[in-house]
Amino acid sequence: MNNFKKFVTYFWLVIISVGVLLGIGLVQNNLDDSIEKNHLRFTGQIKNAPPVVAFTTVAMGSFRGILADLLWLRAHRLQDKGNYFEMVQLASWITKLQPRFSGATAYLAWNMAYNISVTCSSFADRWRWVNEGIKLIRDEALLYNPEDASLYKELGWIFQHKLGNILDDGNLYYKNMLAIEMSKVIGAKPDWKALAAAPADYAAFLKKYPRNEKDPFWKALKKAGFEDYDSFFRKFKEAAGKLPVKFVEALNNPEMVKSLQTYFTGQWLRDKYKLDPKIVLEINNRYGKLDWRLPEAQAIYWATMGLKKTPSHRDLSCERMITQALFNAFKAGKLLALDAKKLESVVCIPNLNVVDSVLKAYEDAYIENNKQSSFRSAKINFMKDAIVILYNYGSFTKAREYYKMLQKEEPGKYRAQMESFVMKQWAEDVRDASSKKATDVISGLIYRSINFMVLGEEDAALANENIARYIYSNYQRFNADIKDRVGLAPFNKIKAGVIDACMTSFPPLMKEILKQKIAEQKQGKKKSVENASGDGKSKSEN
Repeated sequence: MNNFKKFVTYFWLVIISVGVLLGIGLVQNNLDDSIEKNHLRFTGQIKNAPPVVAFTTVAMGSFRGILADLLWLRAHRLQDKGNYFEMVQLASWITKLQPRFSGATAYLAWNMAYNISVTCSSFADRWRWVNEGIKLIRDEALLYNPEDASLYKELGWIFQHKLGNILDDGNLYYKNMLAIEMSKVIGAKPDWKALAAAPADYAAFLKKYPRNEKDPFWKALKKAGFEDYDSFFRKFKEAAGKLPVKFVEALNNPEMVKSLQTYFTGQWLRDKYKLDPKIVLEINNRYGKLDWRLPEAQAIYWATMGLKKTPSHRDLSCERMITQALFNAFKAGKLLALDAKKLESVVCIPNLNVVDSVLKAYEDAYIENNKQSSFRSAKINFMKDAIVILYNYGSFTKAREYYKMLQKEEPGKYRAQMESFVMKQWAEDVRDASSKKATDVISGLIYRSINFMVLGEEDAALANENIARYIYSNYQRFNADIKDRVGLAPFNKIKAGVIDACMTSFPPLMKEILKQKIAEQKQGKKKSVENASGDGKSKSEN
């Protein structure tokens, strides 16, 4: 009897267990359908994940959370002791154990880029930690969370704030390193249309260059001594983005060499920086041609990707980031010169290509916020700044276009000529300043003028010197009758001092160009004097 009771008990336990399992299965199916339908995130198996991530998320189950907690504790202990050697590996392990916990990854990346980096006295060490923070999100977390807008925002913020801003005294080092590394891949003037049109991946490459003995690529590959595609691609990257000489000689087809150069450059860009040339081209077409060696362009890219990937295609943080980065790109978004040796200076000028996009961003914000006066004031202030900047850098037609728009925005307020408006804006900034500050502003304009002259930007050079002269004469005139106000040194003396400083600080090549330009100017003045003397003589004789 006891055995029969046990049998019945076990039988019903089995029936109940089967029923519970079936119920769990039904609930799980409903949950899976809801997740897929509503684009929800969960901690289940991840598609296309590396083997180690797939293993930990399935085989370890809930125990991976315990292991992740232990790694978190170790990471905090190491950081408290100032021992950071394992932090990169620990952060990678934590991300793999909890790949869908994007908040943890964002914190780990921020911690490396901000907290740990500033503990290093060497800018090189700081850059290493900042770069590790970038790579943790870009190369790992976004692979597992491609629809998480917050991760795109965090990645863009590191570029926009840590690299693009000036709050970290290592910012010039970071800007130089980013520009140098990007230049290795895309050069100074990449052809984005060609890069976007090239095959997007290996599968598309095989359609264009079928793998057989007759195809010229594979024939040349074998003849040049490469075992396979991967070894060839590795050699391409090791050669700083150049096709191996033996391969080029074996191929003996200049047009095909150019096409392959473009393809492998695009693949290297995707592989190293996760930048898609098609998206880059789309951004350039939408906002204006950006300089992708600078952090502002990178911030715009990742914010744009955040809007593309998130199911709603709307995210306020990403939208704001695009607007802010565009404004920063307008003010200083074109790289003229970097310091590849000392990494201590970067010469950037405004990127005038994006001015209309920035204005549109202000106009959209004004409309979206029910035409509040504060947004209109911000737009008008931007227009004033844009007019001055456009004029300063030789874009006189565009500056005049914006001045007319400003006149329409505030009818009757701006009746003077645009040139007078620009000079007045500059003069007001230094009119009440001390003689030292005024001299610093004038010297800065002359210094910029000299830089532009050396770099071949003649219009911008002339505009900056003209503004410097106007501010000088305006300051002298305004302060002539004020007692105890020390006047400025002669303008030519200030200019000579700036030229001497440039001769001391400029790299050898820029120094030689400056000497040549000064000699040309002296020769031009000499000819003008001789012509004037000749004209005077002929008149007297007549």
